[in-house]
Amino acid sequence: MKKAFSTVGAVLLMFSVTQSVFAQAGSTAVPFLMISPNSRASGMGEAGTGIADDAASIHWNPAGLAFQKGGEVSITHSNWLPQFNLSDLFYDYFNIKQEMPEYGGTFGASITYLNLGEFIVTTEKGPDAVDKFKGFEFAVTAGYGTQVTDDFGLGLNLRYINSSLSPIGTAQEKGSGIANDFSFDLGFLYRPKSLIIPVVDEDIGGLFSVGVNVTNLGPKVTYIDAAQADPLPTQLRVGFGITPMKDQYNSLTLAVDFAKLLVYREPNGASHELPKSIITSFSQNSLDQNIKYVNTSVGLEYWYDKKVALRMGYFFEDPLNGNRNFMTFGAGLRYDIYGFDFSYISAKEENHPLSETLRFTLLILWNEIL
Repeated sequence: MKKAFSTVGAVLLMFSVTQSVFAQAGSTAVPFLMISPNSRASGMGEAGTGIADDAASIHWNPAGLAFQKGGEVSITHSNWLPQFNLSDLFYDYFNIKQEMPEYGGTFGASITYLNLGEFIVTTEKGPDAVDKFKGFEFAVTAGYGTQVTDDFGLGLNLRYINSSLSPIGTAQEKGSGIANDFSFDLGFLYRPKSLIIPVVDEDIGGLFSVGVNVTNLGPKVTYIDAAQADPLPTQLRVGFGITPMKDQYNSLTLAVDFAKLLVYREPNGASHELPKSIITSFSQNSLDQNIKYVNTSVGLEYWYDKKVALRMGYFFEDPLNGNRNFMTFGAGLRYDIYGFDFSYISAKEENHPLSETLRFTLLILWNEIL
């Protein structure tokens, strides 16, 4: 992606690129933290908070790590916003989890990376380039999940965030377009073993589960000027997982997620600090507005013989909240310790930025404790 912009203009452009598909998230910094990272959940309408039974739990709900055995490592790649036809705009996600009984639970870690491409800097005096830079954002997350009871899991993530939108400053600016921040997540998962039937693998869970995850709790993100700092995309996710059918060869899982940003801005644009914003993001809106600010994800996953999976889902966002509405499809294969997943987004709106987005995930699983 090669564009000619001043430093401030480049920062604004990259904000628009990353936020154009996040609607209400346009009121926050670093919305890349909310991108659905793995192909499996992406193929299920971006629902995963109530299931959380693989390494990607560190994103969807770290409490899911509490019920997991063995280990897993995976990497996901996606050409981001394919409708823009920009080959150097891409998203990568790496994660790993490992059960450690001696520490009472399972640890996980992930690296999220969004490449924004190369930008050419010019001045107001003419089109000649004076400098160039590459824009990118990344986050490194470490998580841990433990079972408080046989049915109840608790999870915690700690995250370092770097947003390098523009490293070049000018004499008129108080800083460059680089920000460093940190955040943490807190997750809960209820997965009652009393509902497990004999044919269900107890390492996976029961027939019903419900999860809650509050993500990106932390200080505001500062780029050019601390007085203009933007809040993190603090979000509340509530998810349900139901397995209405499971036998020796077939299983069907339904996942439903509800997500709402815990961010509030005054009419003049000023944003509230945490923890005040958690309250005002509800209290300053009417009941109808609060309902419309909730995104809904619904997904289905069918497995045959634990080797072949088919997935589909739907993501709904109210027009007041950005009007992102699309179908998702996906599939997965497992052979021995290896796995492959992919997902595809189909949007009704012509030239929708997310339409035709493909994600590919490669993974390795092991049952033994390393």
